[in-house]
Amino acid sequence: MAQHRKRDVFKIKPEAHDRPFEFRRDITRRLVRVMGEFTEGFELLSSLRRPVTFFGSARFREGSQYYRAAYELAKRLGRAGFTIVTGGGPGLMEAANRGAVDAKTQSVGLNIQLPKEQRVNRYVRRGMGFYYFFSRKTMLTTSAQAYVFFPGGFGTLDEFFSIITLMQTGKIEWRPVVLFGRDYWRKLNYFIKANMLHRHHTILPKDLSLYQIVDDVDEAFRLIKQSKQRRYTSM
Repeated sequence: MAQHRKRDVFKIKPEAHDRPFEFRRDITRRLVRVMGEFTEGFELLSSLRRPVTFFGSARFREGSQYYRAAYELAKRLGRAGFTIVTGGGPGLMEAANRGAVDAKTQSVGLNIQLPKEQRVNRYVRRGMGFYYFFSRKTMLTTSAQAYVFFPGGFGTLDEFFSIITLMQTGKIEWRPVVLFGRDYWRKLNYFIKANMLHRHHTILPKDLSLYQIVDDVDEAFRLIKQSKQRRYTSM
């Protein structure tokens, strides 16, 4: 996996995270900022060809099994003509962007500004930095014709449940949602089946088809390769 040149990434001027929100003073400025993030974000997404969004922890390092798998899957998808989209950070996001660069496909990162700044990984070639989590999440949610979830933390699970809720309620069309790593996802899957479906009846049996759990790159690649071209719908 070779080294590559620096990328050209859009930058947004950071704001202080520790200043209390004052409604009368700040609401107009913040509404303008939100509108700007949505406008720039959708303009970026509209230019992408066959995008697949990768989610996963920033804490996995090069050499881990999930880093290698994210790299290989992104590389194979890139060679098949897909664009790779990530959150732009380190760890598994870096692995996917790295695979995209090595496949010579578009490598996109939608990063988030944090009090302790999350750096943009060096394999992002096109990107944008977001101040607000909700506007970034909207872009990550609407950006793809398929989604891959590797092991991660609260943010990864938040994105997973957001996307399957949007599909369940018909706010976006069905798209492949691939959960990679059976050892990580099996207990969550058991909770969904045992508690939500069978014990409390808060979901329907058909809702289990909203996602699929895989353990190898070949299976993940097959599921994503057969996905339909993305079309935008309102959320």
